[in-house]
Amino acid sequence: MTFITREDYDASIHREVLDALARGDDAVVMVCEERAIAEMRGYLSARYDADAIFAARGAERHPLVLMMAIDIAVYHLFCLHNPQKMSQLRRDRYERAVEWLRQVAAYKVSIDGAPLLPADSQQRNNPIQITSNPKRTQHL
Repeated sequence: MTFITREDYDASIHREVLDALARGDDAVVMVCEERAIAEMRGYLSARYDADAIFAARGAERHPLVLMMAIDIAVYHLFCLHNPQKMSQLRRDRYERAVEWLRQVAAYKVSIDGAPLLPADSQQRNNPIQITSNPKRTQHL
């Protein structure tokens, strides 16, 4: 069982369109799901326990993370079919998902209820950096 199920797509894309894009091959859908999750892990793993987020099943899954994962997976499915004829809605939803992930990674947006990394791990990923001016030399 994976993070995204076939029934989850019903809220975003009609089943017959999904079947046409995948050409009846569930392996293609699974590859696109894995790519979407891998893309999301890159952004989420700085602050959140990505393993716990994507190990959740059923009602335990975070609905916003699930929606973004589906949008990214559907975008990848459309790219396999015919990217030149992709609807603007699919492009916009993908771009919105990636922008949301960038905001999460930049600590501008948080995911309410998502499991955070332990405090010692978060300190290494803290976006605050302390710097100083270069040392000046004095000529006496």
